Amino acid sequence: MLNFKTKLITGVTAASILLAGSQSYNVLAKDQSPYFEYRADNLKISQIGQYDSESGIGGTEILAYDESSKKAFVTNGAKSGIDILSFKSLKSEKYTELKLEKRILLKDFGIKNVDDITSIAAHPTKDLVAISAVANPKTDPGYIVFITKDGKYLNKVQVGSLPDMVTFTPDGSKAIVANEGEPSTDYKVDPEGTVSIIDVTMTADKFKANTLSFQGVQLDDKVRVSSKGTTMQQLEPEYVTVSEESKLAYISMQENNAIATVDLVEGKILHVKGLGVKDHSATENELDGKRDGKTVIERLPLLGLYMPDAIDTFTSGGKTYILTPNEGDARDYEAYSEEAEIGDIADKIKIRAENYAGFTQEELDKMVEDGLLNDMKKTKVTMENGLAADGTYEALYSFGGRSFSIFDAESMELVYDSGNEFEKITAKAMPEVFNTDNEEIAYDKRSSAKGPEPETVVSGEVNGTKYAFIALERVSGIMVYDLSNPFEPEFVRLISSRDYSEDIKGDVSPEGLRFISAEKSPTGNALLAATHEVSGTVAVYELKADVLNKKLLLKEKKDKKNEK
Repeated sequence: MLNFKTKLITGVTAASILLAGSQSYNVLAKDQSPYFEYRADNLKISQIGQYDSESGIGGTEILAYDESSKKAFVTNGAKSGIDILSFKSLKSEKYTELKLEKRILLKDFGIKNVDDITSIAAHPTKDLVAISAVANPKTDPGYIVFITKDGKYLNKVQVGSLPDMVTFTPDGSKAIVANEGEPSTDYKVDPEGTVSIIDVTMTADKFKANTLSFQGVQLDDKVRVSSKGTTMQQLEPEYVTVSEESKLAYISMQENNAIATVDLVEGKILHVKGLGVKDHSATENELDGKRDGKTVIERLPLLGLYMPDAIDTFTSGGKTYILTPNEGDARDYEAYSEEAEIGDIADKIKIRAENYAGFTQEELDKMVEDGLLNDMKKTKVTMENGLAADGTYEALYSFGGRSFSIFDAESMELVYDSGNEFEKITAKAMPEVFNTDNEEIAYDKRSSAKGPEPETVVSGEVNGTKYAFIALERVSGIMVYDLSNPFEPEFVRLISSRDYSEDIKGDVSPEGLRFISAEKSPTGNALLAATHEVSGTVAVYELKADVLNKKLLLKEKKDKKNEK
């Protein structure tokens, strides 16, 4: 069992609702958000910076970092623009309020019929930044806008409908774009999802996209394509991560509960593989699935669709693995929605034990008789899965896994899932705000819908150890795991710089993460930059190895092993 410790460093005592276990108080810089950590680790983390866009909700969404100039480029959805910051002023173990250097608005580029920015990427070596711009209407083809790192317009390249994410390959030869192709709210127009590859080895005026269709691509039987529209219309690429050697791209298809693999050398989509489901009736997959004003993490007859959003890759032992934050997302539009609360369809539910590993039919019948469906009346499920021929629901499928997973990139087989750990840890670390929302402090509100809601994940190495950092969008925390063994990652720490004394204060709702290695950091130590969408802020955390604590933990593990 892990020996957890809790520390809250704050000048705002109202945030003490978080405290559990040992306590420590330090007075921080004026106006600095409370910094909270819950730990059992060998990693030292501190917040050394914050940027406030002063734009409120949507003010900071995705961040790109240029390692040579130490500039950060942040999408500002509230202003439909880009905020450029400098990280040069950051100092080790010293808090700095980062200032805006330049704000560039999308309208300044003179591109007609575009009104939203979804993603941004900085080229690893060239003076080049890529911005994904959504058309108005969003069902029309969007653009990748290229600018210099000083914000000078270079060119635009037309891609598919609703470009949701853009990234450069590690070797800098290509820009890869996930074109989600969402339908219009009335479903009268539903474009196909596509993937665009842009060769950026030439001058910017010669850039053009090779946009790939999913037509003829092999889909396995776990890919969700039983919704409204054709199969091609239902496939919606969401987020891109690229292998270290720049030969393969892996693209999350969130609503499809799948990942596509793209051959970047041949320029073709190889296949799309579904991720399956997480059985919450099984031991270690428990969750709090009831919005009832209590914290009860238990086995329930729910099958969680992983549905990851912002994925990442890492290598270990010569193999590539995919990290997935299992957020969950429903098709939910004015003209059509797959989402329902259990209370709305209770008269159609006849759950069958053969769909679950953890319950017999007798046990399920008894649970229903004792009021299970009423207890779970607010719990959100999909109406697209679990439906039998007679129109009844034999299984209940929920959105997301409330966890992070590791998949073998070659086979797409699951090698690890964090199970119930996110909710167990947050329940112990911050009991008063367990499963709260990101726009209000509301204990237990999100238990009926995706819980802490893991949004994004990045990996990075600190002093020879590889870590995963997983952002919890609703509760506003970041989970840290040691990836030394991909089959048995170890929880390291939970951190947060949200001020829970008010609904929206401090750093609220982490949307994007960017790991900066020690070699590329202005402080000489690894950094983690986290954009927080609801507060419109960026938090910068410094990461150091805690050598003394690591030795003590290793000794403790060795002693326990000897006792066995």
